[in-house]
Amino acid sequence: MTTETNTTTPATSTTLATSASASALPLVAGRWGFDALHSAVGFTIRHFGISKVRGRFNDLQAELVVGDSLDTSSITATIALASIDTGNADRDAHVRAADLLDVEKRPTMTFRSTRIAGAGEDWTLEGDLTIGGITRPIVFDVEFGGVVHVPVDGSRHAGFDASGEFRRSDYGLDFAPGILGDVVKVDLEVQFVEPE
Repeated sequence: MTTETNTTTPATSTTLATSASASALPLVAGRWGFDALHSAVGFTIRHFGISKVRGRFNDLQAELVVGDSLDTSSITATIALASIDTGNADRDAHVRAADLLDVEKRPTMTFRSTRIAGAGEDWTLEGDLTIGGITRPIVFDVEFGGVVHVPVDGSRHAGFDASGEFRRSDYGLDFAPGILGDVVKVDLEVQFVEPE
């Protein structure tokens, strides 16, 4: 990983598109690149109702487009379901199989934002989550970590933490009832690179 110096720019800086407000993101307008090396998506699901199984998806792609207002800003993300990683290869292979996730029929989980709201560090991201051709609304609570200058290559990165949850039964993923919980909690840590 690269060494980064935290020189987070205040929202009042002239390098930002606007101040942090309910009408615009505190970021330079344009299409921000995705920093996959410093991003991750994890999940948690109950096991027999008494403990939690934690895992992650290793193949995540995302895009942030910052417009002149929140209405013209958007976030999209795609996760390859076959990249599931719970730390147990045999379990992961079983989860990918036709009787569970069936990654041949459901290769991806995609998100497309429909509304962004908030100010300062605290934001709400609403959107549509699609798994296997089924789309349902989802809401993420988002913490904006700020913008930092990376001295290694001179780029500027914005960081976000997001958390939300969905019911797997809403997407036809109702296998193993009583063994696995219905609610899947999702946590993302993502970085985007400022447009040049």
